[in-house]
Amino acid sequence: MSIIGVIHLPPLPGAPGHATSMSTIVDAARQDAITLSEAGFDAIIIENFGDAPFFADNVPPATVAAMTRVIADLADATDLDLGVNVLRNDGLAALAVAAATNANFVRINVLSGSMYTDQGLITGRAAEVVRLRDQICPDVVIC
Repeated sequence: MSIIGVIHLPPLPGAPGHATSMSTIVDAARQDAITLSEAGFDAIIIENFGDAPFFADNVPPATVAAMTRVIADLADATDLDLGVNVLRNDGLAALAVAAATNANFVRINVLSGSMYTDQGLITGRAAEVVRLRDQICPDVVIC
């Protein structure tokens, strides 16, 4: 069994309430990662939790860029496995971030089927997600 810690990022560039420099966001995430590592966690998943209200399934490029910058820094700061969850349900962006940062896994809230959420009806895109994973990061685990 693995214990996975979560880093909830504050609002990223382009999100309502964004008021923090990327350097400050990166530094805070790095400190969180160090704390989780010292506490004995096995892995960390990083989420754009501060970006609420969320896009249902396609986040803007600024979100992808910001998450990539943070997770690339964390990859240098810790030996823990890293995961990506791009909220609310952008599995393609999560895979792109994972491929660019050598993350180990992605979480996709609705991979297949459909679910009613606070963003409305979200339908999984498993066919696209699995194909993209096979193309750009075949070793990344989809959770």
